[in-house]
Amino acid sequence: MKDQIISENIENLKAAALDAPKEPGVYIMKNDDGQIIYVGKAKSLKNRLKSYFSGEKDIKTATLLRHIRSFETIIVASEYEALLLENTLIKQHSPKYNISLKDGKTYPVIRVTHEDFPRIFRTRRVIHDGSLYYGPFPNVQGVDTMLELIDKLFPLRKCKTVKKRGPCMYYHIGRCMAPCCAKISASEYSLHVQRVQKLLSGETDALIIDLTVQMHEEAKKLQFEQAARIRNAIKQIENISCEENAVEDLNPEDRDYIAWAADGVLSTFTVFSMRGGRMTGRNLFRTRSAACEWESLEIFITSYYDFSRLPPVKIYLQTAGNSSPDISPNSLNYWFKEKFGYEPELLTPAEKHHEAILTMAKHNALEDLRKRLKERGAGPALDELAGVLNLETRPERIEGFDIAQLDGKHPVASLISFKNGIPDRKNYRHFKLRTVVGIVDDFASMREVVKRRYSRLIREGSELPDLILIDGGIGQVNAAKGVLDELKIDCGVVGLAKREEELWLPGARKPIVLSRQSEALKVLQHVRDECHRFATGLNQRLRSKDLFFPVLESVEGIGPKRAAVIMKKYESIANIAAADVNEISESCKLSEAAARAVRAVAKISLENQAQEINILRRKH
Repeated sequence: MKDQIISENIENLKAAALDAPKEPGVYIMKNDDGQIIYVGKAKSLKNRLKSYFSGEKDIKTATLLRHIRSFETIIVASEYEALLLENTLIKQHSPKYNISLKDGKTYPVIRVTHEDFPRIFRTRRVIHDGSLYYGPFPNVQGVDTMLELIDKLFPLRKCKTVKKRGPCMYYHIGRCMAPCCAKISASEYSLHVQRVQKLLSGETDALIIDLTVQMHEEAKKLQFEQAARIRNAIKQIENISCEENAVEDLNPEDRDYIAWAADGVLSTFTVFSMRGGRMTGRNLFRTRSAACEWESLEIFITSYYDFSRLPPVKIYLQTAGNSSPDISPNSLNYWFKEKFGYEPELLTPAEKHHEAILTMAKHNALEDLRKRLKERGAGPALDELAGVLNLETRPERIEGFDIAQLDGKHPVASLISFKNGIPDRKNYRHFKLRTVVGIVDDFASMREVVKRRYSRLIREGSELPDLILIDGGIGQVNAAKGVLDELKIDCGVVGLAKREEELWLPGARKPIVLSRQSEALKVLQHVRDECHRFATGLNQRLRSKDLFFPVLESVEGIGPKRAAVIMKKYESIANIAAADVNEISESCKLSEAAARAVRAVAKISLENQAQEINILRRKH
């Protein structure tokens, strides 16, 4: 019995792993009691979690799987941030199955000392004495490369003693400016320190400009060796990535970052907490609310903070479009002061670093909302749609039609099918229209494709749809309804006119207009957009084929046979346009002039295709 329970649990975990996000991040595994027993990082959370449930298991993995009952994920911006967050969470929670695998070390940082003539070096200790710190850096080799570059460009002092009788060896080999012997003024030395700080902060544009000017000055003085060293330094600076780190920033100020995502009445709030300069974790909260987002935010904040979870001095909130949160001192601020005796600052991000953390929090909220919508399914949206369109039953099978053509040439129709709100791609179909070649008649096109589709389903005794979506207005809807009446098919028909997203029922004098937040409308928009994608793709492929040979035969000396040889070699106009002239000449046995002309007409053809595709898209 116990083995059966374990087996069922592993199957549930496997299903959850298949639905995990593909982004980098950290995964946290918990036991029956909700205790964290393992923390891991991954470049792709989905791929890493899937690996636990495929192939043979070693003893450690098999033991771990027997004790896991659930896991959660935290999405971050990069594998580097995942490594830092993993390290922090392991130190914080000491998971049982991490202890023998992780050394719990502290990653190195670069320290700029708080002195009259600052020193710069790598360390693992952070001393709050006014010194500046940059990092942390999991890649120790990268830190050393950075320090080596700094030492070449800005030879700051190495020794701890400021005053000496004479300069040391570093001065004589050009690795120190000897402030200890007054060989450089404090202001000039400070300028070098400021440049180092910009380099460590990733603000390299101004530094590169300064160095480029210096390089040209050295070259003018015929100091080519020194100019070359500066040029090489510029290249090194451009190659070094000073990536913004969102999970550790060495800022000791306590902060919370709150972001959210909503769809209909469903909302997910994410809180990232920074304590002592490190992200200590992520909290997710699922809510249902019909209130506007800022009202929902006020409700969430007053529920989230209490005496067991005190608010920090600063709380950063995501922005909503171009607006700022409508939070007045008489509401939330008054509540904070009454309950806790102080008012934390409610801020929107003005700096890139804070914006990056909120973006990460928003991403996690969106991922959780996606899972909630998937768990709930499309049932509520389909029920709403049935009510809006006065259908007798929920429209579990929806089929959508779209016509794609350009000036009557290559008219095609796409049919796509949705089952329970999910694309059913095995029932997608393309139709090359027969009755409207050379003319533009959307109504006739719609009548043809609807008749061909449902005449066949009736002959085969196949399942008919509950609802048919027409991309267009009342004219296209009435055309489709007329054919369905001839075939004696009783199912719902609705048109979706793109400009105002209006819904048209057969014979209606005015459209139905739903809220842009309506889940029923979103289902229809999804079907319509999938129709566009499917129809336009075929039209473009047909046009591309049609253009191949006439384009090549327009070149003097290229006939049908030679055009066929070229197309067999390169397969597409795009490949010809990208090919080297000499290669075309040799492989297709053409003169250089002919090869150059072939490539030129191929490029012109591609440009024309792009313009025509834009016209086609604008019509949709």
